[in-house]
Amino acid sequence: MPVTSEIDVSETERPPEAATDALPINELFESLQGEGTLTGVPSVFIRTSGCNLRCWFCDSYHTSWEPTHAWLSIDEIIDQVTDFDATHVVLTGGEPLIHEQSIELIQQLSARGYHITVETNGTIVPPAETPIDLASVSPKLASSTPTADRPPAGGDAALGSWADKHEADRIDSNALATLFDRYNTQLKFVVTGESDVPEITELVSTLQRQTETPIESTDVLLMPEGQTRAALSETRRTVAELALEHGYRYTPRIHVDLWNDAPET
Repeated sequence: MPVTSEIDVSETERPPEAATDALPINELFESLQGEGTLTGVPSVFIRTSGCNLRCWFCDSYHTSWEPTHAWLSIDEIIDQVTDFDATHVVLTGGEPLIHEQSIELIQQLSARGYHITVETNGTIVPPAETPIDLASVSPKLASSTPTADRPPAGGDAALGSWADKHEADRIDSNALATLFDRYNTQLKFVVTGESDVPEITELVSTLQRQTETPIESTDVLLMPEGQTRAALSETRRTVAELALEHGYRYTPRIHVDLWNDAPET
């Protein structure tokens, strides 16, 4: 099993306004990177709470819109990161870039020699000087939009007015192009089936016209949707065959294969 830090994730009040460097941290643990070009690399995961979108299949709704968390200062976060042996750090969420303090955390971790991956939905662009080694960008396709028949994980109460907001905000091609030009970037699409491919192809073509940096098919990763081994067993082969057919790269979800849907994986 992955190794956890001793973080109190009970629901807490936001700290006094004087604590301007605090971040809401849902989980902080060491595990193997389960997805993307760095699959299998031992990494420390820092999972922030809060997200600006509401994918119906979100596998971390407990951090995105029903958060349990502790507010930790940047110094406290770094102290916990240094307790682990891994030299790769993954800042994830939720959507970590909704927090201004994430930028300071990235800067301080980078200054200490850590390789920094930021997992983001691609709707927010950090300041140009932010030292990100890998931008793991997961644009949200139309199949991610919640509906009354397909409410966000956590139940109908999480839907509210989010269907329209999610659909309006889920893709920002200018932000995506900027991220791709600015950082070493992988485009990681959660694929529910063959019907997602035309939108992926169209978006990649749009970005290829917008970016100065060439986007190769190996920069585009297709990842099967599924929060459990059972769910992945229904989608992984289809998505692998789609990647092969269209010249994209397939990425597994090895943390699900290894630990199913256990927390801190």
